[in-house]
Amino acid sequence: MQALPSLSLWNRWWQTVCAKMPFSDWLLVGTLLALGGSWNVIRADGGSERNCSAIPPYLPSTVVNTTLRLQALREAMSSVNVSAYIIPGTDAHLSEYIAPRDARMAFMTGFTGSAGTAVVTLNKAVLWTDSRYWVQAERQMDCNWELEKDVSISSIADWLIREVSDTDNIGFDPFLFSIQTYESYSYNLVPAKLMLKSIPDNLVDRVWTDRPLIPPDNLIRLPDRVVERTWQKKVEHIRIQMTDNPYKPTAVLLSALDETAWLFNLRGNDIPYNPFFYSYTLLTLNEIWLFVHKDRVTEDLKLYLNSTCFPLAHCVQLLEYEQVRVMLKDYMTTSGVKVWIGTEYTNYALYELITPEEKLLTSAYSPVLTTKAVKDETEQRILRDAHVRDAVAVIQLLMWLEKVVPEGKETEMTAAYYVNECRSKQKDSRGPSFETISASGPNAALAHYSPSNATSRKLTVDEMYLVDSGGQYLDGTTDITRTVHWGIPTDMQKDAFTRVLMGNIEISRTIFPSGTKGVNMEMLGRRALWEVGLNYGHGTGHGVGNYFGVHDWPVGFQGNNIPFREGMFTSIEPGYYKENDFGIRIEDVVVIVPAHTKYGHNYLTFETVSLVPYDRKLIDTSLMSPQQLQWLDNYYLTIRELMGAELDRQGLTEEKTWMLKHTVPFQSATASAAVSSLSLTLTALATALLHILL
Repeated sequence: MQALPSLSLWNRWWQTVCAKMPFSDWLLVGTLLALGGSWNVIRADGGSERNCSAIPPYLPSTVVNTTLRLQALREAMSSVNVSAYIIPGTDAHLSEYIAPRDARMAFMTGFTGSAGTAVVTLNKAVLWTDSRYWVQAERQMDCNWELEKDVSISSIADWLIREVSDTDNIGFDPFLFSIQTYESYSYNLVPAKLMLKSIPDNLVDRVWTDRPLIPPDNLIRLPDRVVERTWQKKVEHIRIQMTDNPYKPTAVLLSALDETAWLFNLRGNDIPYNPFFYSYTLLTLNEIWLFVHKDRVTEDLKLYLNSTCFPLAHCVQLLEYEQVRVMLKDYMTTSGVKVWIGTEYTNYALYELITPEEKLLTSAYSPVLTTKAVKDETEQRILRDAHVRDAVAVIQLLMWLEKVVPEGKETEMTAAYYVNECRSKQKDSRGPSFETISASGPNAALAHYSPSNATSRKLTVDEMYLVDSGGQYLDGTTDITRTVHWGIPTDMQKDAFTRVLMGNIEISRTIFPSGTKGVNMEMLGRRALWEVGLNYGHGTGHGVGNYFGVHDWPVGFQGNNIPFREGMFTSIEPGYYKENDFGIRIEDVVVIVPAHTKYGHNYLTFETVSLVPYDRKLIDTSLMSPQQLQWLDNYYLTIRELMGAELDRQGLTEEKTWMLKHTVPFQSATASAAVSSLSLTLTALATALLHILL
């Protein structure tokens, strides 16, 4: 719970407000004071969500006071002649995870969810976000802000059309707009004669006086033991794709942070949970420009990048990060050039410079992203190794929880802390790969919930528990989800869990032609749920990298993912969520490997590299097919072989005993039970017959 401001700070704020308050507002204040006796902007009682219609308005202690921030932003808007300003929740590289210094939407609104768009006019402020975050927004925003329960650009545009006249400008930072985002706004606004005004100097940054700084950490190169392809080999491979392209691009512009990090085998620390650094790259057939904060590039790295040599094909010329627009604009003045971009991750600030159109070549993803998607032999081997060590940490967590939860002292937060501590003790650990989702009971029904001091529930044997966690290691990135119950699950919980597991297995055991898109088999993860009228509202899987982003684009099961090929890694993660009751998700990482078929060639299948058993008491084997049970037994045999050896190597005897207990084969256990039942029946019959004869 947040404390109220001190009396002296409160008085200073109040004096500032009073000095600017018109007489009409004084009448309102007088009325509120007369009705309510006092006027607290933030109160700690009365519930977890705001009530702006109450008199006086009720605001929980979790809200952020945005009055002065909005006042400063509106002054900045007036200085550049815009009547509305759009604030997306992303960064200049259109990243999924952003650095604290790029959390402009959160700074202005107080809302810290990962998805949303804010719009500020001279007299209104509105946030758009999806259903995952409606409750969170009501807990975090003050009454300066309205909440629109939508995320579509058409909804935002419709609101702007109602609120802004056709003589007004709508401002935006082009670095924070994708090409598609800009085109969508234009498509919806132009018929109403409303125009977007590009303002590369971000207005929120102007008023964010204590904006976090860029981390001072130097960039690092990956050690040779985890690298098969040097950066020089990667550059040559991309250049071959350029020369082979029939449209003959002269340059490739890399905007996504993982593109530059992968190309040069470099890592940084600018983005929480992701080892990336602020950067762009302009790669031509005979030169390389890397835009980066040069003071963070050590002399050793300069030598590694050949940055001190005369500009040649394998000399990386270092330029300051902020110079990318200037350099690109200058390059476009050269005759005969053509720049290849991936439209999914190129921001509009750079795209608008690539003119005329004959100097532009587009594809959904750059050749770097599509090449990165297929792991080489070294990357595959070390990513498998990372998952073995990671499984040790998850097994330690589940074993510990099984022992301590009945005591009633542990919470969602202590469990999240424990698994992070277990991972930190593993070789090459570099911290978590995302904020751990540790969720019990109704909290687990929120698919992307993470615990806080205000929301953390005590773990109990009466509730299901879902833990979705992952680690960053120098040789790989992991992501795994397990759902457990320490008491007696309900019939519906077992039914739903088993059907989620069946969906995971059905995808995992599928054989498919090379080049099949994940979206074409995604329904296999849902079929068992659909049969009883259940479903889930998130994607079924995403790519996973090597000490990279936990969501490694463009691999996965969505419509805009690229076709599957041998050597790709993806997660498989069906689920089910019953509102205000429980949540289930089973997530494993798999690698795509060749499948041996009777007749055909070039067929593929999945091999699971996550190595943690599922909760046995939640599995109803009567719902499962013999093929599914056989797959499960084979998977458990793999866990026994690989994890048994690793647990022995680490001297973890208790953990090995736990693992063996939880990986007893299902079919042999079923067969044993059937034999025992038959033996008892025959014994009873023999006894009865003996009594008759005697």
